[in-house]
Amino acid sequence: MAIIVNLDVMMAKRKISSNELAEKVGITAANLSILKTGKAKAVRFSTLDKICEVLECQPGDILEYEHE
Repeated sequence: MAIIVNLDVMMAKRKISSNELAEKVGITAANLSILKTGKAKAVRFSTLDKICEVLECQPGDILEYEHE
């Protein structure tokens, strides 16, 4: 897939664990893991909005397009 998920990079920069982020965003740790590994087929804007709010970042800091 041409969409790269850099969520783990932003989490490391903000020094936040997966469990802590999942709790603050309101999703399960399992669903956060699926998103982090790039295996998610979709992400709700409400979830993306909350992730950006918690990590104090922009969607482009998390999602990247790479031409295949």
